[in-house]
Amino acid sequence: MDKPRTALITGASAGIGKAFADALAAGGVNLVLVARRADRLQQAAQALREAHGIDVATISADLSDPTAPVRIHEETESRGLVIDYLINNAGVAGPDLLEPDTWQANAGFHQLMMIAPAHLCHLYVPAMRARRWGRIVNVASVAARIPRAGGCNYGPAKAFLVALSEELSLTLKAEGIKVCALCPGFTHTEFHKEGSAAELKANTPAFAWYEAETVVKEGLRALERGRSVYVSGRMYRWMDPFFQSVWTRRLFKIAAS
Repeated sequence: MDKPRTALITGASAGIGKAFADALAAGGVNLVLVARRADRLQQAAQALREAHGIDVATISADLSDPTAPVRIHEETESRGLVIDYLINNAGVAGPDLLEPDTWQANAGFHQLMMIAPAHLCHLYVPAMRARRWGRIVNVASVAARIPRAGGCNYGPAKAFLVALSEELSLTLKAEGIKVCALCPGFTHTEFHKEGSAAELKANTPAFAWYEAETVVKEGLRALERGRSVYVSGRMYRWMDPFFQSVWTRRLFKIAAS
């Protein structure tokens, strides 16, 4: 019998990360869950073990800390865990890039959203190449698909993940490794339960929102089909060509002027 695969999922204690854990566990994949909140991780791990009979390891880490990726890698190595799936999901809305006296917060945001996913790929892909098998999902966003006036942080960070995924996919596809940038639109998660995010949700039509489980199901299917970029949600897929149009981009620039 083949040895079960193992997935490392960041931001795994809630939202899309938790949905990835549920979906992969249901398929018999063992898990390494990474998140900041140790108590939430332990609760999630125990529930997954009981529901699916799989092995679940947990690592409490804050990926805005530049030392976190190496520590995570060293811990999986010391436990003898072979990582077959890397799900880079951890993320936050982030500060406004141009808000005075916020550079430390901005630097932590850049570390979490861009540097940490790239660093984890740097650490885990060589072993995948040696085994000639691997799966990587970088959770991006529809916000990556078009520039707009705003905080100048979230969309650009997600656009980096899209570009990174496309080049990784081109580089690695002949070696048995599939890479996908998953681009959800509005998704029901804990992220939108408080503050301005809750206000945004209240003012957005219900049809624009998708369940995290739907996003993950579509993302995993797209990954196996070799899609390097996948926009989740039928409505957003219909809208994406419009977002990519040169005329649409001109309209956004005019609106911001």
